[in-house]
Amino acid sequence: MYQIGEALIGNGNEIAHVDLIIGDKNGPVGAAFVNNMADMSIGHTPLLSVIRPNLLTKPATLIVPKVTVRDLEDADKIFGPAQTAVGRAVADAVAEGLIPKEDVEDLVIIAGVFIHPGAENYRKIYQYNYGATKLAIQRAMEGYPSIKKVLAEKDRGTHPVMGFKVTRLWSPPYLQVALDLDNMEEMERIINTLPNRERILIEAGTPLVKKFGVGIIGKIRELKNDAFIIADLKTLDVGRIEVKMAADETADAIAISGLGTIESIEKAIHEAQKQGIYSILDMMNVDNIVAKLEGLEYKPDIVLLHRNVDLETMQSERGEKLAEVTEWGNINQIKELLGKGKLVAVAGGVTPDRVDKALDSKADIIVVGRYIIGSRDVRRSAQDFLDRMPQDPDTMRLAMDEDESI
Repeated sequence: MYQIGEALIGNGNEIAHVDLIIGDKNGPVGAAFVNNMADMSIGHTPLLSVIRPNLLTKPATLIVPKVTVRDLEDADKIFGPAQTAVGRAVADAVAEGLIPKEDVEDLVIIAGVFIHPGAENYRKIYQYNYGATKLAIQRAMEGYPSIKKVLAEKDRGTHPVMGFKVTRLWSPPYLQVALDLDNMEEMERIINTLPNRERILIEAGTPLVKKFGVGIIGKIRELKNDAFIIADLKTLDVGRIEVKMAADETADAIAISGLGTIESIEKAIHEAQKQGIYSILDMMNVDNIVAKLEGLEYKPDIVLLHRNVDLETMQSERGEKLAEVTEWGNINQIKELLGKGKLVAVAGGVTPDRVDKALDSKADIIVVGRYIIGSRDVRRSAQDFLDRMPQDPDTMRLAMDEDESI
């Protein structure tokens, strides 16, 4: 047996984070157990977990401090409340049947324990480390989390230590506000006035980038730290360089022109994948969108379709089914070409009364410029679109509902 568990409990400097592995004495965990005991390092000396002096817990458990023990004050926190907490949690895990009693002599546990240097309250250190250890054991023995849970949470979870949220587009639809401006003060006014909603994406429009440079993305980030920011560079050539420039300025996505060559587009998409940001293929003025997408081995994350008022007439002349065609094109067909998890954005004179049509046509992102940025009441104009969309994805979610269900 070789199981892995992790848990974080508590808050403040006394917060407890325990990583552990549990497995057979005669397996890799047993070997790691012995190696850790025999290979001590300054500030990270492993210690056996005891319930009290002279009473080893079972299964035998080795505590490895994850934060450097600098002095005797730090050592007291590990050797006192933390050591006791881990020892009792292991014993209680056996008493409660999480670890089979008949296996305790055949198993060993290695627990990495985090103790903040500023922790002061010994009772909280004990309480939080007890809870984290027992929960980590339970998760290890039950194989938590499942891959289904991991995939469901990968784009919505927020790590408390980061201090900011990385927004991912896991629950469309979204409203993309295109800041096609050449005025820094006006940009700041609009950003500060927009509703604070997860469904709003902020686009650094091409005029804004051309006037102030790609560094304008960093300025937007200062104004809206958790925002999803799109760099509309309309990249045609040297895509790798421009994608890296945008990523270096913390852009979440970059717009690439569909007019570029297949090679240039694929290089830009590949670089976006490498940088961990979204690639948007802007199909403005592309004559045959389907053919362009079919020619790409690397598909973009998002395809941006622009309104084409002549499309319906053209489709009718070709004898194609009009029921599947919108003024932005055949969105369903494009989604099939892109594959699972890819998105379609629509742009071009979109007003609130056209949002329902776009959403019913399976558009994931509604791109709006002048209606919002040219309005005297930016907040109200943005809300006109948001009112036609669902609530933000996690509005009704409780923090404690994120983990195990019972």
